[in-house]
Amino acid sequence: MSNVYDFDVKDRFGNVVSLSEYKGKVLLIVNTATGCGFTPHYDPLEAMYRELKDQGFEILDFPCNQFADQAPGSDEEIHEFCTLKFGTEFPQFAKIDVNGETADPLFAYLGTEKPFKGFGKGLKNAALNKFAAANNKKYGDKTYIGWNFTKFLIDRDGNVIDRFEPTVDMGDVKKAVEAAL
Repeated sequence: MSNVYDFDVKDRFGNVVSLSEYKGKVLLIVNTATGCGFTPHYDPLEAMYRELKDQGFEILDFPCNQFADQAPGSDEEIHEFCTLKFGTEFPQFAKIDVNGETADPLFAYLGTEKPFKGFGKGLKNAALNKFAAANNKKYGDKTYIGWNFTKFLIDRDGNVIDRFEPTVDMGDVKKAVEAAL
């Protein structure tokens, strides 16, 4: 695959969607969960989406239950939670796996293009690193994503230009998105 536009994914209704539909837009592709300590990231994500969508920005939300079973609901239950609690309007896709033999090809590609380099420094980050390492051990060399709310920034040509772990300040994520726009 040469860029993200070469991938097809399933929307929350099970319909196949070609990411080529997003050609020319700056994308932030995120694996999410409804019961994670990082779930409040939905607030700044939605605020960023509302502010920047008219400039050609899209957030693509992919729920995943591979991290401590923090997204256990159905696609519909997850969608209802996100819209009722956080008012999300950006596209939400079907729940997927992001690691292991069953990893969605899009996330295997993203994780290969911008590999995990750790959660950063500090006590919280060190604790998450340890917890994530134990959780992800079962995926071996097919561990592409370290934890929920990992974000990949895609330029208007479909190239992966940055990766943000969930521990990265959302203000820094927004600055990178604005620079890409």
